[in-house]
Amino acid sequence: MVLSRFWLTIFISSIVFIVVSLFTANTYTIDSVLNGKKDDPILVSEKYVEQLPAYIKDSIKNAPEKTMIVNRDTLNADTTYVFKNKTVKIYSGLQKSDGLLPTCKSTLLDLIIPLIAYLAFFCGLMELLIVSGASGNLAKLLSPVFVKVFPSIPKNHPSISYMTLNFAANFLGLDSAATPFGLKAMESLQEINPEKDKASDAQIMFMCLHASGLTLIATSIIGYRAAANASNPADVMLPCIITSFIGTIAAFLIVGVKQKINFKSASLLIGLMTLIAGIVGLLMYVNHLDLIGKNYFTSNLSGLILVAIIAFTLIFSFIHEKKFKEAETTVFDTFVVGANNGVKTGVTIFPYVLGMLVAISLFRNSGLFEIISDAIGFIFSNMGVSKEITNALPVAMLRPFSSAGSRGFLIDSMNTFGADSLTARLSSIFQCSAESTFYVIAVYFGSVNIKNTRYALGTMLLVDLICVITAIFVATWFF
Repeated sequence: MVLSRFWLTIFISSIVFIVVSLFTANTYTIDSVLNGKKDDPILVSEKYVEQLPAYIKDSIKNAPEKTMIVNRDTLNADTTYVFKNKTVKIYSGLQKSDGLLPTCKSTLLDLIIPLIAYLAFFCGLMELLIVSGASGNLAKLLSPVFVKVFPSIPKNHPSISYMTLNFAANFLGLDSAATPFGLKAMESLQEINPEKDKASDAQIMFMCLHASGLTLIATSIIGYRAAANASNPADVMLPCIITSFIGTIAAFLIVGVKQKINFKSASLLIGLMTLIAGIVGLLMYVNHLDLIGKNYFTSNLSGLILVAIIAFTLIFSFIHEKKFKEAETTVFDTFVVGANNGVKTGVTIFPYVLGMLVAISLFRNSGLFEIISDAIGFIFSNMGVSKEITNALPVAMLRPFSSAGSRGFLIDSMNTFGADSLTARLSSIFQCSAESTFYVIAVYFGSVNIKNTRYALGTMLLVDLICVITAIFVATWFF
C-alpha cells in the first residue's frame, strides 16, 4: 500500500509539474520528457533568425552545418544554436535520463532481457543445488544462526541456503548472481507465508538485510575511480565496508526490535562475531598490500568466487548423480528446468520494474527532483555543512530510486571536482553502501505478487538515511 501510494505520488506530482511548467513558459517543450534520451541537448527555445543578436545571426549563417555552440564549460551547460528553415532552435544543458518511451524500451532491452539471461543461468544452477542435496546441507549447517534471525522459518528450510548465497554474492559485489539467488529466496519464503499478498516477517528481514548493501569488494566503484585517474582507486574500499556494515547492523536491529528477536542468543552472537572477524581479517590482509596488489586482489577475488560456486555446483552434482537418477532426470535436464523457471520469473517481474522506472524517469526529467535536491543542498549549506559534502548529496538522494542515475551523478562528480576530491570519494561511498530501494522492492516483492509490503519500505529508507549519515562521518574521518 505504501509503495503504491508513493508510486502514484511521484507519478502525478511529476505530471502536474510538467504541465504547469509548460503553460508558465518555464519549459518550452515536453517532447524531451516523452521521447528524449539521456545526455541529449534540451530544446529551450525557438526563434526567427532576425530575432537573434547580430553577432549570433551573422556567425550562425556562416557556421558549418548552420550549427554554433557557445558558452562551453565543464558543467555541460553549452548553448547550441541550430539554423534551419528561417528559424533557430536553441538548446541548453543535457537531459538527465531517458524519457518515458525510451525508458520503456531500455527497461526491456537493456535491463529485463539481460536479467532474464542471468536468472535462467543461475536458477539452473540453483536447481542443481536443490536436487543434488547441496542446498539442504548448507541449510543444515547454517540453521542454528538463521532460525534466530528468522524465527518463523522452519529448521533446515531451503530458503536458508538461497539467502546465504544472495548475501555472499552481494558481499562480493556479484550483482548478476545476487538477484537470481535473492528471487529464489523470496519464492521459497513465499511458500511458508500464511498470507500470500502480505509480506511475512522473514521476507521483510531478508529484504532489509539485502538492501543494506553489505559489500566487501566494490569492484564497479574501483573501476569508475580508476577510469577517472584516481591516485588510489581502492582507497574508498574500507570506508565503503564500514558504512555498509553499519547499515546492515542498523537494518538488523530495527527489524529485530519490530519482530521481537532475541538478541542474546549464543548462536546469533557467535555468527555475528564470526562475520566481524572475517571482515576484519580480510581488511587487514588487503591493507598490507601495495597499490598494485590491492588492484589485483579486488579485481580477481569476486570473479574467482563466482567461478568456484559454479565449479562446486557442477562437481557436486556429478558426484551425486544418483540423486538425479532417483528423481528420474539428468543433470542437464535439471539445469534446463531451473533455467526455464528463471525465465518465467523474469517475465513476471517485468511490469513491476517498468512501472517503477517510468515513474522515476518522469520524476527526474520533470525538473522536480532537481528542485528538491537543490533545496536540500541549500538547507544543508545554511546549517554549516561544507560545500564538498552538499555537492555529493544528489548521489545519495537518487540512489534509492535509480542505480544508473546515481552512477551518472557519481561519474559527473569525479569529472567535475576530481576523482581524489572529498566530493567524489563521498559520492563513491554513497553509491556502494546502499541499494536501489524502490527497484529492489518492485523486483523482489513483485516476483511473488505481494501487494502489502507492510513496514519494509519505511525501514529500508531509514537504513538508507543511516548509511548517508554514516558515509559523511566516515568520509570526513578518512579523507
